[in-house]
Amino acid sequence: MRSVQVVATTAGVGRLDAGVVSVLDAPFPHAGAVIEQTGSLETLRTCAVREQLPLEDCSLLMPLGRPRAIWGVGLNYRSKAELTGRAVPTEPILYLSAASSTVAREPVAVPADQTLELDYEAEIALVIGHRLYRAAPDDVWPAVAALTAANDLSARDVMRSTGSPTLAKSFPGCNPLGMSLSTVDEVADRDRIRVRSWVNGELRQDDTSAGLIFSVPELIARLSHYAALEPGDVVLTGTPAGTGQDRHCFLVPGDQVRVEVESVLPLETSVVAPADDGCPPVRDGVLHA
Repeated sequence: MRSVQVVATTAGVGRLDAGVVSVLDAPFPHAGAVIEQTGSLETLRTCAVREQLPLEDCSLLMPLGRPRAIWGVGLNYRSKAELTGRAVPTEPILYLSAASSTVAREPVAVPADQTLELDYEAEIALVIGHRLYRAAPDDVWPAVAALTAANDLSARDVMRSTGSPTLAKSFPGCNPLGMSLSTVDEVADRDRIRVRSWVNGELRQDDTSAGLIFSVPELIARLSHYAALEPGDVVLTGTPAGTGQDRHCFLVPGDQVRVEVESVLPLETSVVAPADDGCPPVRDGVLHA
């Protein structure tokens, strides 16, 4: 079956192929709506093409729109456990991030009076296509509609002071997600999906999903025993060693973070100084400065 990579643009939902965006004649505002209504990206494979545009000429939006739920997991790479000397968890450390934290490539501004330790976390993000509740690991991959790149920005000092990953990861703009989605069949080996990050052009993280403590099927199956996962929900799978926390060096205004996950477009995030009233508002994936 032919794989598909999908983007959302100001001109509409599009298929991406060899640097060209085929804008589709489809009644969906973004790919998240396609998954929520149909359970997959399959319907976009055969949609009529309205126009074709070079990728560099397109204004890209969040391909998922605003997900209903964004689940994350702490300490899920062996490389990070080994580097930090922390014990390998026997159960996933799960949390939810606020949907309002989600952006695509808009600048991220977090006031210094909220955090001095803003950290990057390159992650593989998976989008659920079919409802999962009390699922077995074998049920998981058939229920995954797409994957994408995520930068699970975290305020490490907030996490220490509150003990809450949710509060540390829910500032507006602190969950960059996108820029494209791909079906799982786009990946050469779904058990070894590569994830990397760069800060200001320096490679910081480089690992694959083979290094996960809880594999994708096990992680999502375990999560589904506590919460029903619905179409369009996003599950972040953890971050490997090499974060600012590991290096004792955190993000500051002017920094540029690039996250690459195999088979999708790179996700680039700029850290900027906040406006007087805090973070610039983001609505429907568009920055309103």
